[in-house]
Amino acid sequence: MTTTAPRLGNALARLLILAAALLGTLLAGAAPASAHAALTGSDPKDGAVVASAPKEVNLTFSEQVAMSADSIRVLDPAGRRADTGEIRDLCSGSVVRYGVGLRAGLPDGTYTVAWQAVSADSHPVAGAFTFSIGAPSTTSVALSDQAPGGGLVGALYGIARYLAYAGFAVLVGGGAFVLVCWPRGASVRAVQQTVVRGWLALTGATLAMLLLRHPYTGSGKLSDAFDLAGLKTVLETKTGAALTSRLLLLGAAALFVAVLFGAYTRRTDPKEKKDLSFGLALGGTVVAAGIAGTWALAEHASTGLQPGVAMPVDILHLLAVAAWLGGLTVLLVALYRAPSVERSAVERFSKVALGSVAVLAATGLYQSWRQVGSWSALTGTRYGQLLLVKIGLVAVLIGIAWISRRWTRRLADPAPRGTDETPDGDEYPDGDETPDGDEYPDGDETPDGDDREGSESDGSEASGEVGGSGDPVRAAQLARQRAAVATARRKRERDADPERTGLRRSVLTEAAVAVVLLAVTTVLTSTEPGRTEEEAGRVASASGPAAVPDRPVDIRLPFDTGGVDGKGVVRLSLDPGRTGANALHIFVERPNGKPLDVPEIKVALTLEAKGVGPLPVAPDRIQTGHWSASGVQIPMPGDWKIQVTVRTSEIDQTTIDKNVKIG
Repeated sequence: MTTTAPRLGNALARLLILAAALLGTLLAGAAPASAHAALTGSDPKDGAVVASAPKEVNLTFSEQVAMSADSIRVLDPAGRRADTGEIRDLCSGSVVRYGVGLRAGLPDGTYTVAWQAVSADSHPVAGAFTFSIGAPSTTSVALSDQAPGGGLVGALYGIARYLAYAGFAVLVGGGAFVLVCWPRGASVRAVQQTVVRGWLALTGATLAMLLLRHPYTGSGKLSDAFDLAGLKTVLETKTGAALTSRLLLLGAAALFVAVLFGAYTRRTDPKEKKDLSFGLALGGTVVAAGIAGTWALAEHASTGLQPGVAMPVDILHLLAVAAWLGGLTVLLVALYRAPSVERSAVERFSKVALGSVAVLAATGLYQSWRQVGSWSALTGTRYGQLLLVKIGLVAVLIGIAWISRRWTRRLADPAPRGTDETPDGDEYPDGDETPDGDEYPDGDETPDGDDREGSESDGSEASGEVGGSGDPVRAAQLARQRAAVATARRKRERDADPERTGLRRSVLTEAAVAVVLLAVTTVLTSTEPGRTEEEAGRVASASGPAAVPDRPVDIRLPFDTGGVDGKGVVRLSLDPGRTGANALHIFVERPNGKPLDVPEIKVALTLEAKGVGPLPVAPDRIQTGHWSASGVQIPMPGDWKIQVTVRTSEIDQTTIDKNVKIG
């Protein structure tokens, strides 16, 4: 009825705000997909010191990766390129290895190897390590702190992924809801708009992902989205082919939508309509499965264990999600914008949703086993933890759906005596709803929502008096009276139809949980599978101490420069406390624990057993009592002496030191 439109706007606004807030939280709290293919070994090894310059640097990965001409860079201590730029494919059988040649005549010193690639499940991966020729040295190489797939481009790409999943669910599930559950809904404008918006969201998101793909897997610069050479490179990849295929299939989906909301609604002959329904159902299923296949062919299902089984299972999983959540979205719109939706349609959708849950349970169980692999990975990896959240949300959704089924059974009960039902389920008891949902009881609303003159039985005045009074104060008073009357009437309507109100609320709650579930699923698809993470960890552990990070170094060094404000404590943290790049944080505190600002603080690292150092570090002041430095290189493991020089005035300073084991 017309009075429910504002309620729908408020409800959808709350859903939109919830979706944006939750998606932002998940995307902000989740590290970008940075280890779907893990680096399991290298030659030279991380932190190694070799007597003479090797001819090439080799990298070994846990699974297949896509490499570009600039995927492996070797930088000398001054930051200049030391490699030839020619990537060699050294893969053999199940061993995934790539190498790059080094220039001749390289001098002694510490070299940095920076690599970036795209894993087989379409996510960017990157990393860096160091090795030394002859003896370690200082290095001026400064690598970006931004993780692959991070930054603004990563956030936009993540939003596009979410919109693509949401658009797919609404397009496919909405079309299925109309064909299977509510054929009359094809002529309802609100339903048409919802399904078309699903198509627009999926198409727009796919185009955005295609443009953002090059910077997402490469430079991370938004301006590179319009690099035609980069776009050409993307189109030659598996992900680019999948996105292009999705756009072509969306053209066929547009034809499906046009026929469903055009020719299908105009058919009056039952046989013709039945034949057209069959054709739409068959064609729509093929197109929907094809669109779902563009995800299965390019992401997690296409790599790892049993891809031949995993891809069709993934397609079924996506179709079941769409049938349930997309149908739920259209049902929600129908309940608010077209309250005359048939009770039988709600019952049919309840059966479809139940079947979808069964398919989701079966396919989800297989996917969980395939991606997680062990109980320890279920609780000890980010993928497993997100999966547990998803399972919990599905359980909540099923519980709410059970409540919705109870409201549906109440709707199916016979109408009360004295109430005549129309074929479409609208009621006409003594001034109840008209077919379009407007009421005409003794002066109730006209089709445009205005009260008829002299119709208010509770003392409100006729509209003619309002126009003739010419008194703005009186007009405002009458307007307030009419608003109060309308509010009271809406409350009576809701109280008179508790079953439909209860169903609306339970379906709205389902939709809110579905928004959260879809956001978790989006983050889950861009997270390293638990099985891969554990296997990479085992391989890294087997490769020796130099390949695994030690615990962070945390030390406290009391000092006294002998001058005013010359006493205090230096707290120093070196994270992750291993060979390679480390983050250094220094906190200077007074004896009472409060921050102390000093004019200068310096750090030097010395490995006396190997004659390395001192390696100076000049930290930057962050705030009062806090200094920091990134990319602090520890070239090899051993017992390192950390020296800290604190100057508290022009003439007062002291140097304190402590030996710590690193690596």
